[in-house]
Amino acid sequence: MTAVLLAMVVLPALGAVLAFGLGRNSRWAAVSVAGLVAVLAVWSVAAGFGTTYRAAVGTLPWLAGAVDGPVFGVLLDPLGSILLLVATLIGFLTVLYSAAYMSDRNRDHAVGPSLQGSYYFRLLLFLASMVGVALAPNFLQLFLFWELTTVCSWSLIAFYGNQKSLRAGFKALLITHVGGLFFLLAVLILFVQTRSFEFDALARLPESLRRLVFLFLMIAAWAKAAQVPFHTWLPDAMEAPTPISAYLHAAAMVKAGVFLMARAVSSGWAMPPRLGLLLGGMALVTMFLALSYYFVQDDLKRLLAYSTIAHLGYVLLGVALGALGSVTGFRAGVLHIACHGFSKATLFLCAGAIAYVTGTRSISALGGLARSMPITAVAFFVGLLAVTGVPPFACFWSKFMLLAGAMKLGGIIGPVLVGLVLVESLISFGWMLRVGQKVFLGPVTQAAAVKSDPPWPMSVVLVVLMVACLAIPAVAMPLVQMIGR
Repeated sequence: MTAVLLAMVVLPALGAVLAFGLGRNSRWAAVSVAGLVAVLAVWSVAAGFGTTYRAAVGTLPWLAGAVDGPVFGVLLDPLGSILLLVATLIGFLTVLYSAAYMSDRNRDHAVGPSLQGSYYFRLLLFLASMVGVALAPNFLQLFLFWELTTVCSWSLIAFYGNQKSLRAGFKALLITHVGGLFFLLAVLILFVQTRSFEFDALARLPESLRRLVFLFLMIAAWAKAAQVPFHTWLPDAMEAPTPISAYLHAAAMVKAGVFLMARAVSSGWAMPPRLGLLLGGMALVTMFLALSYYFVQDDLKRLLAYSTIAHLGYVLLGVALGALGSVTGFRAGVLHIACHGFSKATLFLCAGAIAYVTGTRSISALGGLARSMPITAVAFFVGLLAVTGVPPFACFWSKFMLLAGAMKLGGIIGPVLVGLVLVESLISFGWMLRVGQKVFLGPVTQAAAVKSDPPWPMSVVLVVLMVACLAIPAVAMPLVQMIGR
């Protein structure tokens, strides 16, 4: 098992080098590598379903005697399994989708053959870094791969090299790196006080330092997951190629932020309750602030970006419930990582298909696309129903569990949270449905006068994601039920 888990990190890294060397002929080699990694991930999770597997693979010689236990290794448990499946499966679908999207026939952003090798180099390295985050057995290794995701996302956001994309990439790098500095401070305090980088070492800290470390980790997570007040970088990051936007929002960068808090809180359940209240309160502020931006967006990708910010708030709200004693709420937050991931990937890749065929992402310029792009239209509405929590689609199950977890808190907090979540969900559903109707139904606009759905790799990915919007809770629910036992 250790060899397989390590291979999932090494293979995409080697594949990145191969893709760079192949240049314009790299796309199908990249698809093959990403597909192999996804297969290994599914096998690994299935082979040890619900169990915890840990192995040490090395240390740092200069830390001999200064740290208790090995420094590097692998850890696969139910929490890590969720992120691993999301990162590798959506990663593979992103690479396959890119095989058609990143071409000179793209009416939104034509990409010549000379840029293929560079693109797949960055994307496969991004995949390797996310696998490393999912399998990290301690805070030090998690921090190293966390920072690698920051570098990869910066380079991909700035991929097109124009002024707007370069500015957006720099902004993302700057804000998320601020979070990385707070993460580093938390790791240093933990090491100095406990001689350990292990997750459960948090519980061994003195109470005052434990509060400080958890606060630093929260700031790191807020910056990485684009939560208030660090949220502004994510909408601007829509200057990236749409497959990258999909991976960034559904499975990568921002999910590393919420994963950090899930890992920290569940490792000993030692988060101070007041910080749990702060985490939950900021999640609610983020959810409703992001919702307020829906109504002024004309760029379809920016609208979906604000939706992502709100849904990351859902995950952190679930984590906060866990810190306050509701294991059901915590499990709901982790389940939402998977359910939102596949739902949001569906919507983003539909937006990419629209831009590929029509050359625009402007909501006001589009209308009647369902007549010429039926697969994309069906996929968009499936993703819409899934992400807003309409049964029996994916996010219904995580939101329902979140409401149940909130009610277990007792007192006035539970009913208030239920009311706020329902209000956000209803408003989000209404507005998203309005956007879907505007883009796909009604009279055909000039921009929407196109002939067909996008090429087959893109259409196949959309069909697979539609199935996943229904099926992913059946896979993720048994895993999350094993967290906290």
